[in-house]
Order: sequence, then structure tokens, then C-alpha cells
Amino acid sequence: MKYTASSLVKNKFMILGCGFSGSFFAKTIRQLGCTALTSSRSENKDPNSFVFNSEKSVVPNEKIFDGITHILSCIPPDKNGRDPVLGSLKNKLKNLSLEWVGYLSTTGVYGNTKGNWVSETDKANPFHNRSQRRLNCEKEWIESGLPVQIFRLPGIYGPGRSTFEAIKNKKIRVISKKNQVFSRIHVADITNAIIYLLDNKNSLKFHQIINIADDEPCSQLEVIQYCYDLLGLKMPKPILFEDAKEELSPMAQSFWMENRKVSNKLLCETLGYKLIYKNYKKGLKNCFLSS
Repeated sequence: MKYTASSLVKNKFMILGCGFSGSFFAKTIRQLGCTALTSSRSENKDPNSFVFNSEKSVVPNEKIFDGITHILSCIPPDKNGRDPVLGSLKNKLKNLSLEWVGYLSTTGVYGNTKGNWVSETDKANPFHNRSQRRLNCEKEWIESGLPVQIFRLPGIYGPGRSTFEAIKNKKIRVISKKNQVFSRIHVADITNAIIYLLDNKNSLKFHQIINIADDEPCSQLEVIQYCYDLLGLKMPKPILFEDAKEELSPMAQSFWMENRKVSNKLLCETLGYKLIYKNYKKGLKNCFLSS
């Protein structure tokens, strides 16, 4: 899906935390004719980049903020569970004439629902400390008084960052756990959903918290099998989670301790966004053809 997003062209975006999702957003918004400045933790040669490093108390030059209308923050909580952007720049941001602030959060704030569906109306119930820290940051943004919209994201993948890379780098773990499902989202749908909402904000009811996920939560095994099929390779025999968990890192173990399906009905049915990649097969086919 391509947007002309004519209503956004004159706007100036600041993207804080230019990792996988932030970089994709910046690249796309520039293709639409918008200005997009991106943060980096150290100096680089990109003329659209500026330095922001909260750990070293390095904040952007005053001139960087001139004309900024939209901000997207992709920066995770600091080690104390606080939001580093608000900790360093809150007063500065409140003095700008901002039309919109977006914050990329995680569906991990919903916790473990034992495979049941979760939506934005469900109460957050974080299972892990890292998800509790995210929820703390969400609350900080909501209480900031800024025009913020929070996007809760499940597992993010896209070209250059998918199961294919794990297979090619021989870091894949083929693990089976009965009735375990995960939700996921292609990076292009994160960007395009946000652009869609911004471009249609005058005609759509504003929702402060929105899930961005595809239509088909499924097991990790189905995803891995599909990737092996596309590569024309035979998938190794799966190992039962109970047999594999001792060899997994604490982070990897925690990944398997939550089981939920993330609903996108608010975004796709109520607000009318049409997914580019409705399921993992369509999304992974894109990754395969892009490699």
C-alpha cells in the first residue's frame, strides 16, 4: 500500500532512536517528501542525523528543534525503568508546537494470557520486569501533557531481520511447545499504519493506545517451517521446549513464558487500516524476495 500522505509533506519529523523500526519510518517518510531528522548516539556523516545520548547527558543542539511538528520515539527505557527522552528533553518538547508524538511500546505489557486474545481495552499485566519498565514509560508519556499516541508492537520482522537470517547464520533453534502462539508485525506495516493514522487524523477518532499486529498469530514452528520451505531446505527435527530450555539464555526462556494473541481490530476494523502483510507468509515472502 502506498500513501501520497499529502497532508504530511510540509511537516518536520524527529525520530528518536533510529534502529530497525525508526530507520524504516524515516526512510519512508522522506520518500513522501517530508523532512525527517534522526538521532544517533555518536557523530556520523548523515546530514539528517543529530546526536542524542541520554546516558552521557548529550542532548541535541537547539537548532535541531526548529520547525519540528512530529516526534516518533523508539528509545527503550533506561536501566532504572524511566523514559530517557522525557528525562532529558521533556521541558524542551513541551515548549515546541508539536502536532503529534508517537511512542513505540510492546505488547509485552499485556503479560501472559495463556493463548487468549488481548486488545487495547484489556488491562496491562506485565509478566517480565522489562515489560513493566515499558508500561512505566507509557505512563510517563501519557502524563507528560504532550499529544502522544502509543503503539504496542509484538515481534517485529522485515527484510534483513527475520527467521531467514537466523537460519543462514546457523543460530536457529527449532523448538516446539504445545499450544504456544506468538503475534508479529512486518516493519512496513508499523510505518504505514502510523502514516495512515496521521494522514487521516482529522476524520478518525483519536485513540491513545493502538496495537499494530498482523491477522494471524501462530506458533514459532510454523514460521520456521515456512522459511525452510521457501529456502528449499529440510527443517531440523524440532526439540521439545522442556528439553531445550536449560540451554536457552534467560532472555530466550522468558520469550517462551508468555502466550497471547494480539488483536488488531481497533486498527484494522474500527480505524480502517489495511495491512500490507496480513500474515507471516506474505511478510516472509517479502523478506525472501528482498534478500
